[in-house]
Amino acid sequence: MPSPSTTTPPAAPATADAPAKQPPAADRVYAHIKQAVLERQYEGGMLLTEGELAGAVGVSRTPVREALLRLEAEGLIKLYPKKGALVLPVSAQEISDVVETRLLVEEHAVRKAATSTPAGLTERLEELLARQRTEASAGQLAEVAVSDRCFHAEIVRATGNAILVRLYDQLRDRQLRMGVAVMHAHPERVAKNITEHAHILAAIRSGDADAAADSVRQHVGRVRHLVRGDLP
Repeated sequence: MPSPSTTTPPAAPATADAPAKQPPAADRVYAHIKQAVLERQYEGGMLLTEGELAGAVGVSRTPVREALLRLEAEGLIKLYPKKGALVLPVSAQEISDVVETRLLVEEHAVRKAATSTPAGLTERLEELLARQRTEASAGQLAEVAVSDRCFHAEIVRATGNAILVRLYDQLRDRQLRMGVAVMHAHPERVAKNITEHAHILAAIRSGDADAAADSVRQHVGRVRHLVRGDLP
């Protein structure tokens, strides 16, 4: 008879078929609304009701209220008691503020990248460019907007400045919302954006900080006019 120390323990019950645990209801509502706003399924000026949102996600109204309060704090919606939640349009001031902040951060970041290129940066940027081309060919505008934003964020992360990275990350939702809006209104800009990204990457590779900063300045500066609709 084998000793207790050599006895094989019973196998643990299989869990492969166990259902995956869902996030809390309020988190699911929050993610649903935010994605729909960023991808323009819920456009600026649209009034959302608690009942409609609860039905769309399959939850009660209580988590809907919690999610709406979070989104109001982030500046995506405005709550009106007994009426619903208004999806806030992107204002001219918001566009100007985002572009100004992006230029301050990104020009510094791209200069630093060009003068002391971190290991692996150009390879990561090349991969993101390839991803953008694939998504653009498939007409996936929302995905292109995400890849576009990731391209710029990768350059900022390469600075190694954690405070600067956190500041830039705070612009994420506004960048994506503006990016999707531009690509829907000006689909011809998708190919131009990819070309401009290639110019930025080429300047980083060549170590030309002035050319890199100039490319970023022109590229980001166009966003202000495109979102406003005053640039052909």
